[in-house]
Amino acid sequence: MKRSEINAIINDFKSLIEHNQIYLPPFAYWTPADWQNKGEEVYEIYETGMGWDITDWGNGNFREAGLALFTLRNGLPANLEKKQGKFYAEKLLVAGVNQVTPMHYHAIKMEDIINRGGGKLAIQLYNSKPDGSLDDTPVVVSIDGIKEELKAGSIIQLQPGESITLTQYLYHKFWGVGSRVMIGEVSLSNDDDADNFFYGKIGRFPKITEDVPPVHLLTKDYANYYRFAKK
Repeated sequence: MKRSEINAIINDFKSLIEHNQIYLPPFAYWTPADWQNKGEEVYEIYETGMGWDITDWGNGNFREAGLALFTLRNGLPANLEKKQGKFYAEKLLVAGVNQVTPMHYHAIKMEDIINRGGGKLAIQLYNSKPDGSLDDTPVVVSIDGIKEELKAGSIIQLQPGESITLTQYLYHKFWGVGSRVMIGEVSLSNDDDADNFFYGKIGRFPKITEDVPPVHLLTKDYANYYRFAKK
């Protein structure tokens, strides 16, 4: 992805949520220069990967397969193991019409996916087999606390306000229907480096062509600007 494209996506994200009277924390608006001047007091943001995350899943076509998201809070995976400290996470995502987030599951993270507004959110579901393939067994999910059993490969559509609980090892892919969807995610600690298991070869983070300077840093940019980042 070009940095100019990423900048435009971030600016569009900000405009969309502000239009809907949803606001991000101050660090969402820090510039690269701001990050260069920050001290150890912001280490948690860097260490846990809070902030902007724009991806095209390595396919080079963000509109067809991509996702824009902002991690509002996150805990370290080690906190979950110790059951001490912060071991929960929250994200805000925007999915376009027919813009696919590809099939994947998490081995550790359990999450609630919430349609916060806009169009419908379509989600396709499969159980996973131990070898990572798709199972043909029925899928059992909780939709706003109501248990449902679905056929393998079923596609549900969440209306604004509805949510689904996705358990570990449950394959899911999703996209917007009708119009763009604002999505909330509430989960256990999020580890994008070690806890995303895709069906097929997928690139979690984009390769970036630096055609212009960044407006705001992505989480993977922090190491290049934050002086307390681990080298």
